Amino acid sequence: MAVPKKKKSKSRRDHRKANWKLTAPNVVDCPQCAEPMMPHKVCPKCGFYKGREIVEITS
Repeated sequence: MAVPKKKKSKSRRDHRKANWKLTAPNVVDCPQCAEPMMPHKVCPKCGFYKGREIVEITS
């Protein structure tokens, strides 16, 4: 069974575990209603995507 010859330093160990941060989701303004929305998704406020009404919103 493979066993390391030398002990890895705490610095090397911590460098491996340093990339666990979260990134904020990208948000764009809807061209129809100017509400913030996720790109490439139907707008939850007006129901439009690429200039066409996809989902009818009733409120």
